[in-house]
Amino acid sequence: MQKMCCASTIFQTKPKDHCQRQESPQLQSCGGEMTAMYKDDQGDWMTVCLKYLLFVFNVLFWVGGAAVMGVGIWTLIDKSDYLSLLASSTFAVSAYILILAGALVMVTGFLGCCAVIREQRSCLSTYFCCLLLIFLIELVAGVLAYVYYQRLSEELKQHLNETMTENYAQPGKEAITLAVDRLQQDFKCCGSNNSLDWLQSVYMTSAVSEGRVVPDSCCKTITTLCGRRDHPSNIYKTEGGCITKLEQFLADHLLIIGAVGIGVACLQLAGAMLTACFIYLLYKEEEEDFSAV
Repeated sequence: MQKMCCASTIFQTKPKDHCQRQESPQLQSCGGEMTAMYKDDQGDWMTVCLKYLLFVFNVLFWVGGAAVMGVGIWTLIDKSDYLSLLASSTFAVSAYILILAGALVMVTGFLGCCAVIREQRSCLSTYFCCLLLIFLIELVAGVLAYVYYQRLSEELKQHLNETMTENYAQPGKEAITLAVDRLQQDFKCCGSNNSLDWLQSVYMTSAVSEGRVVPDSCCKTITTLCGRRDHPSNIYKTEGGCITKLEQFLADHLLIIGAVGIGVACLQLAGAMLTACFIYLLYKEEEEDFSAV
């Protein structure tokens, strides 16, 4: 009886051990497949998230491009006559660069949306290069605006008085004459530093002035020959003259140009990083598909 029991025990335990040996590789295989599926799902989830993030970014990017171009156009149109009073063209160049960059941003934003939807690495790589190029352009515009902002006061002090006194109402200088008249009326000022600056001007010392001591645009109420009387009740007597007013106006514009240019440039840098990550994920997916085949 004891022998039979031992035999049955041996008979029962052997198949059980055999089954365990057979099930172990299957369980390992099943676990490996589960891990691979989890990794695939995780990779797909990251790709989808990046895709939607890039799409939203491109919409914001397009809006930012329109804002950049709008700031550039506003800078050139709003009191654009004053540009003829400046000795250097840095202010205008900064605005033109912003307009160019804004137009490129809008076109690139549209192309970026198409590239993200199609998920083509070649299109995304081109989009990535365009982002870096526009980033550099806007950074240059922002830096130019900042550099010119530092030199603005010195340039106005050196050149504005000379420009006004030597070119006002002279043949071939009609643009400067209109700019000076508008400057004095818009900012309610008279002369570069004060109204006495006009006494040494070419226009006032000539017979054409008809006895004026200041241009008629200095008058609070403009009438013919009103510039003959320079009493404070008749003309603007602004502390600091037109230099202070124009400097403040240009400084405000330059700060806006610099802030918008550098701000959108940083946004583009973030977009370039997202694009690089998306390209890398697509590359990994293509590599895995190729190895699976």
